[in-house]
Amino acid sequence: MKQEMRKIVKASKGRYGYRRVRLKLRKLRYIVNHKKVLRIMREENVLGSKFNTRSRKYSSYKGTVGKIADNIVARPFNVSAANKLW
Repeated sequence: MKQEMRKIVKASKGRYGYRRVRLKLRKLRYIVNHKKVLRIMREENVLGSKFNTRSRKYSSYKGTVGKIADNIVARPFNVSAANKLW
Protein backbone atom coordinates (compact mmCIF):
# COMPACT_ATOMS: atom_id res chain seq x y z
CA MET A 1 0.00 0.00 0.00
CA LYS A 2 2.88 2.38 0.73
CA GLN A 3 4.23 1.87 -2.76
CA GLU A 4 0.82 2.62 -4.26
CA MET A 5 0.66 5.80 -2.19
CA ARG A 6 4.07 6.88 -3.46
CA LYS A 7 2.96 6.18 -7.05
CA ILE A 8 -0.22 8.25 -6.60
CA VAL A 9 1.68 11.19 -5.10
CA LYS A 10 4.37 11.00 -7.80
CA ALA A 11 1.75 10.85 -10.58
CA SER A 12 0.07 13.97 -9.15
CA LYS A 13 3.46 15.74 -8.91
CA GLY A 14 2.99 16.13 -5.17
CA ARG A 15 -0.29 18.03 -5.51
CA TYR A 16 -2.56 15.43 -3.93
CA GLY A 17 -3.13 15.51 -0.20
CA TYR A 18 -4.12 12.65 2.03
CA ARG A 19 -7.81 12.96 1.15
CA ARG A 20 -7.32 12.52 -2.59
CA VAL A 21 -4.74 9.80 -2.03
CA ARG A 22 -7.27 7.94 0.11
CA LEU A 23 -9.90 8.21 -2.63
CA LYS A 24 -7.44 6.85 -5.20
CA LEU A 25 -6.58 3.98 -2.87
CA ARG A 26 -10.27 3.14 -2.50
CA LYS A 27 -10.53 2.93 -6.29
CA LEU A 28 -7.64 0.46 -6.16
CA ARG A 29 -9.65 -1.64 -3.64
CA TYR A 30 -7.64 -0.63 -0.55
CA ILE A 31 -10.01 0.03 2.36
CA VAL A 32 -8.09 2.39 4.64
CA ASN A 33 -8.90 5.16 7.09
CA HIS A 34 -7.95 8.75 6.23
CA LYS A 35 -6.02 9.10 9.51
CA LYS A 36 -3.86 6.13 8.61
CA VAL A 37 -3.17 7.57 5.15
CA LEU A 38 -2.16 10.89 6.72
CA ARG A 39 0.13 9.18 9.25
CA ILE A 40 1.81 7.05 6.58
CA MET A 41 2.28 10.04 4.30
CA ARG A 42 3.94 11.93 7.15
CA GLU A 43 6.23 8.97 7.89
CA GLU A 44 7.15 8.63 4.22
CA ASN A 45 7.59 12.43 3.94
CA VAL A 46 5.36 12.71 0.87
CA LEU A 47 2.80 15.07 2.38
CA GLY A 48 2.21 18.30 0.46
CA SER A 49 3.72 21.63 1.45
CA LYS A 50 0.40 22.87 2.87
CA PHE A 51 1.07 21.04 6.13
CA ASN A 52 4.68 22.21 6.38
CA THR A 53 4.06 25.98 6.36
CA ARG A 54 1.90 28.25 8.46
CA SER A 55 -0.80 30.21 6.73
CA ARG A 56 -0.75 33.98 6.75
CA LYS A 57 -3.23 35.84 8.95
CA TYR A 58 -6.13 37.47 7.08
CA SER A 59 -5.79 41.18 6.38
CA SER A 60 -8.39 43.19 4.47
CA TYR A 61 -6.21 46.34 4.35
CA LYS A 62 -5.63 47.36 0.73
CA GLY A 63 -3.66 50.55 1.32
CA THR A 64 -4.62 53.88 -0.21
CA VAL A 65 -7.18 53.19 -2.92
CA GLY A 66 -7.62 55.73 -5.70
CA LYS A 67 -6.28 59.23 -6.15
CA ILE A 68 -6.76 61.87 -3.48
CA ALA A 69 -7.68 65.20 -5.04
CA ASP A 70 -5.64 68.28 -4.22
CA ASN A 71 -7.27 70.90 -2.02
CA ILE A 72 -7.39 73.84 -4.42
CA VAL A 73 -9.94 75.69 -2.29
CA ALA A 74 -8.19 76.82 0.85
CA ARG A 75 -10.95 76.64 3.48
CA PRO A 76 -12.45 78.64 5.22
CA PHE A 77 -13.91 80.55 2.29
CA ASN A 78 -16.75 83.01 1.78
CA VAL A 79 -19.14 82.86 -1.14
CA SER A 80 -21.32 85.84 -2.00
CA ALA A 81 -23.78 83.87 -4.15
CA ALA A 82 -24.62 80.26 -4.97
CA ASN A 83 -22.42 78.45 -7.53
CA LYS A 84 -19.80 81.22 -7.59
CA LEU A 85 -16.95 78.97 -6.54
CA TRP A 86 -17.40 76.60 -9.47
